[in-house]
Amino acid sequence: MPRIRNWKELTFYRPSKQTEYVHIDALFGEPGKNVIDFDLIESQFRHLMRVAVSVREGTISSSTLLKRLRSGSRKNATYAAFREVGRVIRTVQLLRYLTDAPLRRRVTAATNKVESFNRFSQWIGFGNRGVIADNDPVEQEKAMKFNALLTNAVIFHNALDIAEIVRQLLEEGWAIDPEDLAHISPYLTEHINRFGEYSAHELGIQPEAYAAPAAG
Repeated sequence: MPRIRNWKELTFYRPSKQTEYVHIDALFGEPGKNVIDFDLIESQFRHLMRVAVSVREGTISSSTLLKRLRSGSRKNATYAAFREVGRVIRTVQLLRYLTDAPLRRRVTAATNKVESFNRFSQWIGFGNRGVIADNDPVEQEKAMKFNALLTNAVIFHNALDIAEIVRQLLEEGWAIDPEDLAHISPYLTEHINRFGEYSAHELGIQPEAYAAPAAG
């Protein structure tokens, strides 16, 4: 689940026009509006299951399915039924997010890790400011995979360094709490030299005089 920031732009859907809530009715907008069409879901249920099984069995890809459903989507009853199912699931998840404090903490922790990884990956891929300028899909995929490989290699290097330091501290008699280790991130950059090292001892050497070739 993503971290939810702007609740004002989110829409909650009612199960029926007559449904009203005591404390949270304002979340669902005006009474009688934003109502799930369960009759449509029921009428298209067999088609929904057929599509779901096809995706699960790999007989059709999700991208191909979306292209087919979107063609004439306003008249496509299966597409509209999937939209209604999505509204049901989204509303349930939003209500669950509101009422479940441990869930919010888990979501926040997980999204913090993902955002930290993305920032770290962008820091590693500093060349050309991280912009992939090539229009060739193959070259774009190479750039992304090489960046992921390098990012994971640096993370592995950091993890080894952290483990070695912990081992040394334990040998010196320090008590290491696993809960403290859980707060240590492998996305460390202070000790990484992205630009390499260059020898400058030859800068003072004078090159030999340039001799123009003799005219033939």
